[in-house]
Amino acid sequence: MMKKRDSVDFEIKKDLINSFEKVKSIVKKEEGFSRAGLMLGLQELGANINGFIGAYYPVASNIIIMNKTPIRRLLETNPNLFKPYSVHILLHEYIHSLGFLNENITRQKTQFISEKYFGSDHAITQFSTNIGKFIPNLIYPINGWMPQNITAEIEIIKGFDKTNTEFYIS
Repeated sequence: MMKKRDSVDFEIKKDLINSFEKVKSIVKKEEGFSRAGLMLGLQELGANINGFIGAYYPVASNIIIMNKTPIRRLLETNPNLFKPYSVHILLHEYIHSLGFLNENITRQKTQFISEKYFGSDHAITQFSTNIGKFIPNLIYPINGWMPQNITAEIEIIKGFDKTNTEFYIS
């Protein structure tokens, strides 16, 4: 669960790191290439009844930013969806980080890879085909809810891209 100061606890961080390792492995098999040295940041971006931004990849950067709000909401409503959600989000953003910037192409690749490696009935694939059915678990029911103190503060997850760090030069 999210802690008092909105930091993510150790088990959640470990799950995100492990999910990313799985994502990288699958994408390398599918696309034939990968990239090293990515970081993961968590930021409070809020959500509202019309939706939310699950994550974003700033083009030409080495970081993926995930929104803390849907993570917190999932952990409150259905913790079993956290891992499939995080794999879906990390897969989508990792594909962006490989240079696929067109949103439609990235969504298609995310859905194709999800279905191929997890099956059409798996929650990971369901997130990629119809994330709308999970909205009650991802956003707070109060119309227009946003965090009270939106800041640019990003919590960096240490050790995120662990398999490639010895090859990355900063």
